[in-house]
Amino acid sequence: MKIFQKKNDVKAYLAPAITTKQTIGFVPTMGALHQGHLSLVQRALSENDLVVVSIFVNPTQFNNAEDLEKYPRTLQADIDKLESVSTNILIYTPEAEDIYNGNISSDSFDFEGLDLVMEGASRPGHFDGVGTIVKKLFEIVTPTNAYFGEKDYQQILIIKSMVRTTKLPVNIVPCPIVREANGLAMSSRNQRLSDEMKQKASFIYQSLQEVQKLFQTEEIASIQKWIKMLYDTHSEFHLEYFNIAHSDTLQPVLQKKQGEKYHAFIVVHLQGVRLIDNIELL
Repeated sequence: MKIFQKKNDVKAYLAPAITTKQTIGFVPTMGALHQGHLSLVQRALSENDLVVVSIFVNPTQFNNAEDLEKYPRTLQADIDKLESVSTNILIYTPEAEDIYNGNISSDSFDFEGLDLVMEGASRPGHFDGVGTIVKKLFEIVTPTNAYFGEKDYQQILIIKSMVRTTKLPVNIVPCPIVREANGLAMSSRNQRLSDEMKQKASFIYQSLQEVQKLFQTEEIASIQKWIKMLYDTHSEFHLEYFNIAHSDTLQPVLQKKQGEKYHAFIVVHLQGVRLIDNIELL
């Protein structure tokens, strides 16, 4: 297990592997690791010669200072979890100064419209912050493959767009959502829920499963109306948005077309915690 805080140390350590064309798998995280993160690490270990995991709470992707302040930071517990998976991992735990060279701000990107809907619409500047940090990390680690969970489906498409436009030589590997036993999508934010609320939060995935069934026979407008009524009758949940959108463009749709792919996306607030989830509509 190697742990580095400085990007130059990471580059120096990886230089021989790059020279000998070994494959490097990379899992960027903001810490507070859970089994979803560890599943990404396990897949990276199975598919690459070397694996790097970064742990860094990136300030430029938060447009809410309170959210940034409340984000869980559990570095030693994270290191222990990674060590339980494998001791053959390089962990990069930088300070913001090291990553941003003293200029903690976002670059601007053309995300081909993917940033104008859903998370982008409700969190201005968020995806510029995501693109900035991921690009910086890719340039430091120079990964062959980078692994991301599909809970953040929109983020994966954003990162793929950034890689295309910047021509970075990295393969983006989407990985299935890992869920709690009750269906709740695993998230670092779940740590802020009480045990009782964690159980109640299974309702989110259950509603998406029902949407998946309804999509076979019902019009999209009817499904949207049903979701609104459903959450209106469960007052402990605050529905921020629900969208049925094209899986590639994320543009909301009102009519289904044969042969096209769609996802349902949802954001719900429970006990002051913002929870996101999605499901493929088959």
